[in-house]
Amino acid sequence: LLPFYEWNIWGILPTTIIVLVAINQPFTLWMLHSFFQKIPKELDESAKVDGCTQFQAFRNVIIPIMWPGVITAGLFSFLLAYNDFAVTAMLLSQDNQTMVPKIASFMGTTQTEGNVMFAVAAVVSAIIPLFILVMFFQRQLVSGLTAGAVKG
Repeated sequence: LLPFYEWNIWGILPTTIIVLVAINQPFTLWMLHSFFQKIPKELDESAKVDGCTQFQAFRNVIIPIMWPGVITAGLFSFLLAYNDFAVTAMLLSQDNQTMVPKIASFMGTTQTEGNVMFAVAAVVSAIIPLFILVMFFQRQLVSGLTAGAVKG
């Protein structure tokens, strides 16, 4: 954390975004790699035999097949960043903190009593957008999770 403070980039949102992307990137790449390996190369070759160019085969054949995996990886990456407590609590100042550290501040400390009802209301308010997002992408999420898991 000392370099962030010395470079005067501690406590601002772009620093946190860069750190969260660096943390979530390996998971996203691992998930997409296993999904993309399951796409048969014969689909690309058969599209070329049918008269498609390389770009047309990619756009019309490969992208529709890989779309559930991309949505699943993007949704999981978003959920990991949305619910990250440790990074946002350490890197952001009190004024710029995201929802999860702010909800934790409602609970109080060992010296002060928190307001639990505000914390419960904040948790419900934080879950509603995630619930709507998962319900909207439910079909892509399920097909993306199962497509990279089965071998054969």
